[in-house]
Amino acid sequence: MKPMKFGMGQALTRVEDQRFITGQGHYATDYHAKGELQGFVLRAPYASATFKIGDLKAARAMPGVAMIVTHEEVKHLGDLPCQAPIKNSDGTQSPTPSYPVLPKDRVRHVGEAVAFIVAETIEQARDAAEAIEIKYSNLPVAADIAGARARGAAVVHAEAPDNVAFDHVLGNKAETDAIFAKAKRVVALDVVNNRIIANYMEPRSIVVELEKNDHLRITLGSQGVHGLRNTLAKFIFKVDPTTIRVMTPDVGGGFGTKTFMYREYPLAVFAAKALGRPVRWASDRTEHFFACAHGRDNLTRAEMALDDKGKFLAMRVNLDANMGAFLSQYGPYIPWIGSTMLTGVYDIPAGYTRIRGIYSHTVPFDAYRGAGRPEAAYTIERLVDFIADEIGMDRLKLRKINFIKPKKMPYKTPTGRVYDTGEFAAHMERAVEQADWKGFPARVKAAKKAGKLRGIGLGVYIEACGGGSPEPAYVSLEKDGSVTVKIGTQSNGQGHETAYAQLASQHLDLPLDKIRVKQGDTNDTPTGSGTGGSRSIPVGGAGVARAAELLAGNLKTLAAAALEAGTGDLEIADGRVKIAGTDRSISYAEIAALPGAKKDMLSTVAEFKPPEATYPNGTHSCEVEIDPETGETRIVNYVIVDDFGVTLNPTLLAGQIHGGAAQGIGQAMVERFVHDENGQILTASFLDYAMPRADDMPSFQFETLNVPSTTNALGIKGAGEAGTIGAAPAVMNAIVDALRRAKGLRHIDMPANAQAIWGALHRAT
Repeated sequence: MKPMKFGMGQALTRVEDQRFITGQGHYATDYHAKGELQGFVLRAPYASATFKIGDLKAARAMPGVAMIVTHEEVKHLGDLPCQAPIKNSDGTQSPTPSYPVLPKDRVRHVGEAVAFIVAETIEQARDAAEAIEIKYSNLPVAADIAGARARGAAVVHAEAPDNVAFDHVLGNKAETDAIFAKAKRVVALDVVNNRIIANYMEPRSIVVELEKNDHLRITLGSQGVHGLRNTLAKFIFKVDPTTIRVMTPDVGGGFGTKTFMYREYPLAVFAAKALGRPVRWASDRTEHFFACAHGRDNLTRAEMALDDKGKFLAMRVNLDANMGAFLSQYGPYIPWIGSTMLTGVYDIPAGYTRIRGIYSHTVPFDAYRGAGRPEAAYTIERLVDFIADEIGMDRLKLRKINFIKPKKMPYKTPTGRVYDTGEFAAHMERAVEQADWKGFPARVKAAKKAGKLRGIGLGVYIEACGGGSPEPAYVSLEKDGSVTVKIGTQSNGQGHETAYAQLASQHLDLPLDKIRVKQGDTNDTPTGSGTGGSRSIPVGGAGVARAAELLAGNLKTLAAAALEAGTGDLEIADGRVKIAGTDRSISYAEIAALPGAKKDMLSTVAEFKPPEATYPNGTHSCEVEIDPETGETRIVNYVIVDDFGVTLNPTLLAGQIHGGAAQGIGQAMVERFVHDENGQILTASFLDYAMPRADDMPSFQFETLNVPSTTNALGIKGAGEAGTIGAAPAVMNAIVDALRRAKGLRHIDMPANAQAIWGALHRAT
């Protein structure tokens, strides 16, 4: 494509930022309907119990109360569906326990909904909730993976008496085991991926309004309106999806967690339909901790078979992934997709992973930024560092020996992934150079004189994203000469209005303020896959670019008649169609007014079907300094060199990488969701759940070393999750490096907070 001043590659600032920073953004939590009622969810205080709700007559008669909904009222509705079940290794499908809109008489995690109260005000709804008498009878609890897998463990669902939701093997077990049996050396490491939660700025909310002919209008924060509409219509209420309109305005963060169906949505819909009035539910921050899907929480044992020169021969992994009390919408898929990337950037001839989904008496799990790939990258990159220490080889040399070489591309991994491009040694060497690894020994000595510990580490990652189904894009010319782009993805803060406008401008040469991007309304586009898997720009953007290119062709055809010239003599520049080499031209507004400018000429639709995923990759280098007296750790240098194929907008890209790395650093150093042995949540507010702060973050040095993707129409590799994937292993490898130098410590689990590091140092002493 020819360069355009507003098109691809331009470092333009975000057009949406003007309204965001001036307080003009409009979010679902800002939306109120005339005459709306307020919903409140009564939640269980126990992780495992039977219950019986007492007489509701008094509570229903309280001031302002319009309705109290229990299981009896919604038992006819369909369950919340698991839409990505994983088969067992023998090909069978394990039974999926019921996930009802409200449970009948048994709760399985703290915070599970047991009733929905609707009243004129939220205060009246809360008062009525407090007046409801519920008798609970506690049952034994399996509060984590280890507890759920222990002999005699409490059973979460009768359908899974061993608490195993599925038991799947990915790869070739027989071949791998045979290689291990003959290997000169085997190195193993156990790692914990700590449970965390996506603390976006805007908690979830929903407003349900009735329209004509029993149609519904639903306003909520989401990562895709079509998916939520279809789940509500097809699985839960069993109605025609066209009778439900779902709208999402601006969204204050999602990170995967706003993709899914939650109980509050069908409850609000049911109440609005039953009462004939709008119903609103909005989560508070504490409620968010036990009402939204959690992330990560894996226990992994990884083993590598090596020859006597350090060459990787085979890898095998046993992965137990917490599913929580129920199978969430895509929950089982997350450890599976992550496991397809466990061999990382390394040429490992054979391997397999045994993946077990484990039920526990905790909040259900689902995708959180990276969705399995951060867990995989952390596992392989910690294992590689551990191997280097075990066999006494330099960490960089071990990686170079085992990297997949560019000449081997396309490269098929033991898990069936096919990497199209990648120059892993190149970006690792660049990151090492930029981070001045050569000068590190001198910095270690200086830190030691100051009473500090110094460590340096890196994470070399690859991930799969930007694939899947097509994402149709609709581009049309308006009468005033502006352009409208409609698409079924959903910005959660990534800057889609800018990115899509740039792709349209690449072919139409309009300033971004002349291109309107519309998302978040099922009435605007018939289909949409929403935003997830770093696919909005690689897949949706490719559709936008193609639709804009088609529209440009149509405009030339219309202009040719008006200018009495052949289309081959025409060019597009500055929002006009011109006869090349002359001053004769026609504006887009004038074209829109031509007699032949029918709708089919002024509106185009196009899509791109990815033949494969894209495989972004890169290196994060992290250097830390630790105060051994307190365990406090400070990141003193952080370098990222990434391969994203083609860069659409360097400014937007840097923002995505900085934000993603911050979340990875948060998991590595501070974040952890904690239960006690009874399943009681101990971190249900920002007083208890540590969030990374500005002073925890380094000044990131970021650059790209791009190799265009061969599986994407624009050459782009997805970037939305990459920062999170590379960060945690880089940080942890740096921390372990410092601890190893000081005390010979070879491993510490996330989060490596001050308490954990101080304890590890003093136990070693």
